[in-house]
Amino acid sequence: MTADTPPRSRHDLRGAAGRLATALLDAGRTRLELAAVEFEEARSRATDNLVLVLVAATAFGFALLAASMLVVVLFWDSYRIAVLAAMALVYLLIGAFALWRVSERKRADPPAFAATLAELERDRAFIASRLGESGGRE
Repeated sequence: MTADTPPRSRHDLRGAAGRLATALLDAGRTRLELAAVEFEEARSRATDNLVLVLVAATAFGFALLAASMLVVVLFWDSYRIAVLAAMALVYLLIGAFALWRVSERKRADPPAFAATLAELERDRAFIASRLGESGGRE
């Protein structure tokens, strides 16, 4: 019986190693699929946002240009320099506000691939706990 034990345990070890490799490959494939889905979602959102921002910026640009010309024409005879300075200040404040909002949004947005990173961290913790358990048994 002792002659049968080493080959059988080697066979069991090979089977376990094969199952472990298959499980690791399946987990890796699942994580890569999740990363690909998240990347596609992020790319789609970014493209949509860019198009909307460009349309809005163009429309608002023309509206502001027309409104500015109207205000300057109305005050041309009396306060043209003051009105031009006031319009420049208003545009400066609008630009500063827009940049501030962009920085706030960047701070509030979750990092890219947050779900994928969380899954990988859970996998790492699980594997570490399993290795710790098996190390204690042997």
